[in-house]
Amino acid sequence: WNHRPGGHEIIRRYCIFHPIPVTMMKFVAAAALLASASAFAPTQQSARSVTSLNAERSKSLPFMNRPPLLDGSMAGDVGFDPLGLSNIDEVGIDLYWLREAELKHCRLCMLAVAGFLQVEIFGPAPGCEMATAKNQMDAFWQLWNAHPQYIVAGLIGIMFIEAISGIATTTGRESGMRAPGDFGLDPLGFKKGSAEGYKRLEAQEVANGRLAMFAAAGEIVQGMTTDEGALGNLMTAFSDNSF
Repeated sequence: WNHRPGGHEIIRRYCIFHPIPVTMMKFVAAAALLASASAFAPTQQSARSVTSLNAERSKSLPFMNRPPLLDGSMAGDVGFDPLGLSNIDEVGIDLYWLREAELKHCRLCMLAVAGFLQVEIFGPAPGCEMATAKNQMDAFWQLWNAHPQYIVAGLIGIMFIEAISGIATTTGRESGMRAPGDFGLDPLGFKKGSAEGYKRLEAQEVANGRLAMFAAAGEIVQGMTTDEGALGNLMTAFSDNSF
């Protein structure tokens, strides 16, 4: 109330207050508490995140993350997959199929490298005396010109082997009861030994097979380039680069 001097006029002043809902006040208070608490929170969570990222790095390529499916459970798995092939899951191709193909080519190339050297050192097998070329591609065509039926029989045998392998791969992938490349062939009883020893043999098979794939390709390319065998090219390299 305000009384003016010399008058009887009364002026009424009203202050209007808008009450804040109790729910709104609680929400604001909770937000303020959370904001203040986060400022003093420990850095353990961030440290765990950094540790987790470091643990997911590839062993073979430390500057890249480990592929999700390459967890080290397979023999020879060191997380090497720069092209991301292990993530393919289309048109019947997945990690199981790729592993089967890798083991198949590993074993084939180990046999091929040994066969190349055997022919170069000891000569062609009985019945293939006409294949006298040191270069294996030339020897192949020599054999084809003399006995094409040998090549045809070999191709038919490969067709049957691939059919059996394809059935085993398909059924094993669907059932989950068969490891890739496992045909139950163990005439020397390696599986009867310790589990650790058998895992070491599996890793050695993959390592030597990968090396053999490079070696077989090198022998073929060098042979076609120089018309010499693998040992002949090796001796030539030693003589040309000797001191």
